Amino acid sequence: MAVIHRTTMNPGKLELLAGWLPSRPWYTGASTAPELARAGGFRIDDPAGEVGIEFVVVTDASAAEPVAYLVPLTYRGAPLEGAEEGLVGTSEHGVLGTRWIYDGAHDPVLTERLIALLRGEAEPQHQSVTGAPDPTVVPEAGEGALPAGAAAVAVEDGPEGTRLVVEAGGRRLGDLEVVRVLEAGRTGDPGALGRVTAEWELPDGTRARGAVAVLREG
Repeated sequence: MAVIHRTTMNPGKLELLAGWLPSRPWYTGASTAPELARAGGFRIDDPAGEVGIEFVVVTDASAAEPVAYLVPLTYRGAPLEGAEEGLVGTSEHGVLGTRWIYDGAHDPVLTERLIALLRGEAEPQHQSVTGAPDPTVVPEAGEGALPAGAAAVAVEDGPEGTRLVVEAGGRRLGDLEVVRVLEAGRTGDPGALGRVTAEWELPDGTRARGAVAVLREG
């Protein structure tokens, strides 16, 4: 079980993300200095207890209409070899020291746990309370859609979001989309093999629900 420390991070998550988001192909804003606010998210535990996993939702108010982005993050005590493309930055944690923070779509620990979540083998956790499940996060997958051994073998970032290629035993099962620009009411394509839906807060204080990950046939 991940322990959430009440401490400081320097630089903070929003500061790191404000500098990183404009470099992403799926960033829709025109500003190179997004105005970010935290809007929600959840966590998944790493059974090995080595990697922090957090799905963060931020709202960018620099656009004409606020935009909600999903950024899955992993927190590591050392650099992840081969994941330079996914490095968001480093930060000094008040308890744990230097943390290397990655876009989790490029981190095999997060992608494995996301698939486990869809398979019903991982439980979503509250973003800021240790040991508290988050029942507002709802994973669904069709029977047999993700057999044992299913894993993400490639990641592709593009203007429409991030696509994880999922295989099992050398057979392609489909594409798992990490939704980057969140849309209230979007729950995935009618023919989707699976999805994860979650809630976030709109700028007016109301709650929205939509898909944060969608599994499709490849």
